[in-house]
Amino acid sequence: MIAAAGDTLVPVFAALADETRWRVLTELGRGDASASALAGRLPVTRQAIAKHLAVLAEAGLVEPVRVGREIRYRPLGSRLDETARALDAIGAEWDRRLAEVKRIAESL
Repeated sequence: MIAAAGDTLVPVFAALADETRWRVLTELGRGDASASALAGRLPVTRQAIAKHLAVLAEAGLVEPVRVGREIRYRPLGSRLDETARALDAIGAEWDRRLAEVKRIAESL
């Protein structure tokens, strides 16, 4: 399960590794916004924001939603939840392995 989770986590972590994309996602956590609105809040051009939003959308972290003539972006909580569950599974596997190492060490 961990190997399969890793395959799906790579694009997410690659997208979130960029500080600007992380800030964009954080801003979207406060409410849906257009690229122009985000550019007004962050020290980044609208064109750069649009590129960052495309990367986040490709990773499944945001989705575009048409509101009238404007395209706003919203974060996809389900993808973030899936990522958190995969990280929990990885952590649980490490805890299991470390407990086994401790058990072996204490039995010597």
